[in-house]
Amino acid sequence: MPINYQQAYQQIKDIGAGATERRKRKEQAQQLARKLLASFNSELEFLRSKVDSAKQADSNIRCAVPLDEKLASHYPAPASAFQATLIAADGSQIVPNRHEALQYYVINVGAIAMQIGSGNTPEVETDTELHLLDEFDDTYFSDSQVALQRDVAERKKLLEMSEKYSGTVVALTEGQLELWGSIDNENAREFEKSLNDYLHTLEEMRQKRIIAGGYVDKPGANWVVKLLEVAETPQDELKNIRKNRPLAGVTDLWLFGQLLGRHERSAVFALQAKSAEKYKGALAIHFFYINVGDAKHPKIARVDVPLWVAEDPSMLNDLHSVLVGQSMIMGHAPFPYALHRAHEIAVVTHLEKEEIDRLLSRDILSSGGELGEKSGKQSAKDLKGRTRR
Repeated sequence: MPINYQQAYQQIKDIGAGATERRKRKEQAQQLARKLLASFNSELEFLRSKVDSAKQADSNIRCAVPLDEKLASHYPAPASAFQATLIAADGSQIVPNRHEALQYYVINVGAIAMQIGSGNTPEVETDTELHLLDEFDDTYFSDSQVALQRDVAERKKLLEMSEKYSGTVVALTEGQLELWGSIDNENAREFEKSLNDYLHTLEEMRQKRIIAGGYVDKPGANWVVKLLEVAETPQDELKNIRKNRPLAGVTDLWLFGQLLGRHERSAVFALQAKSAEKYKGALAIHFFYINVGDAKHPKIARVDVPLWVAEDPSMLNDLHSVLVGQSMIMGHAPFPYALHRAHEIAVVTHLEKEEIDRLLSRDILSSGGELGEKSGKQSAKDLKGRTRR
């Protein structure tokens, strides 16, 4: 059956009818955000104390923590060019599908190393890991577990490729620096193992003085806005801080789109989050915002960095310069070119999955093994002439 457009049309009309009121509420919240930013701009000690109090009231609070820069600080891109090796990695995966005859997953990591200013041809590598789920051991393997292994594999690939280069090395992945994944009884042990591998890799990067970063395009987290809400909330109401949303509708994306001019970066903040407490000492997660667009058409990204990068002005400047230069390559759609290329290298196509299915089936059968059965649902999907999955 097609979409019931009669029902959808009425819902669309209802949404449209409320657009003016939602816009008015959003503009009021934005006006308050500007006021709070101006009021607390230099009140750094007060803000840090207030975040500590909020943490005591709600240990799960996630927000920015100011360091020693004013909230509205903004810095131009370094003018001088420099030579560095930029390594970017991205990952793609095939996740297990219980409806298929073969139960397996694939993690494919693509990486590119570019020696900026050298004129040398970039080096490209791909690592592919295929794991067949064993019916005697692997009773369940979730999409989130595959994603965890992919994220760790990306950072390990950066470290591996960095061994070939001397001098300044910038290592980038797309997405946040914090390893993310749901922690429940099914995958808690797997998450802890992945996290330990990840932290060990970051520590090796620190020892090699690699400039590590996670580039978050169009960020959805509103950690600085939440900091302003924490600042505005009375002390005795902090226990309800996650429900207290005077700035609902205001985003960090909008806020720094107002603050940052062409190619500028923001102040550096620490991240207050219970899940980030495992990143200790020099591995502690920090972040800043950057406008890789211009003043008229800002393109705001968040850049996550560990403390060893955050506390080193020369590393910050090098990272800032690389991100601006890389994004300019992409023209009217600014995004780090090396990350774009890493994604192209890593992506697994549907045809490639079909070829893996074919080769895996052939080898299992020729070795005397047996295949599972497709579900009826999958068999129906695979009928010729079907256009939807």
